Amino acid sequence: MAPDGFSLATIGEFVGRELGVSDWLTVEQARIDAFADCTGDHNWIHVDADRAAREGPFGTTVAHGYLTLSLLPQLSYSIGIVPPDAAQMLNYGIERARFVAPVRSGARVRARVALLAVEAKSPERWLLTLHNTVEIEGEDRPALVADTLVLAIAAGAA
Repeated sequence: MAPDGFSLATIGEFVGRELGVSDWLTVEQARIDAFADCTGDHNWIHVDADRAAREGPFGTTVAHGYLTLSLLPQLSYSIGIVPPDAAQMLNYGIERARFVAPVRSGARVRARVALLAVEAKSPERWLLTLHNTVEIEGEDRPALVADTLVLAIAAGAA
C-alpha cells in the first residue's frame, strides 16, 4: 500500500522516500518455462532442472534476469504506486539495472520501491524515477537493483 496522501498533486513530497514493499511472489518453474517460451531463451540453466542440478553453479534452475526485471510492474502494483488521480502509468525506460544474485526456481521475491525524482513534463504528465530493489526471501543479496522511469498521466489528460 502506498503511503497515505500519495497522489500526483502531492508527489513531490515523496521524493527520497520509500513508497512501499510488495507482497512476496513465488517464481516457480512454470513461470520460468513460460518466459523461456516467450523470449526463445531456453538456456539449460533456466529450463533443464536435471542438468542444472548436476552441472549448474546454483544447484537448480534459475530465473532469467529479464524475467526478474519484468516482474517489477506486478510487484509495484501490489504496493499501490499508481496514484489515485492518475489515469495511466507508462513504462518510460530504465536508467540502470544490475542483476546481483540469481533467483532460484521456487524462490520468493518482493520489491522495495523508493521515489528518487519527479520531473513535470507538462501540467498533466510527470516523469518518475523509481529505485527498485528485488529481494529474495532468506538471502542477504538482492536479485535486482534497478532505477526505472515511469510516465504518470493525470486523469482527464489521457
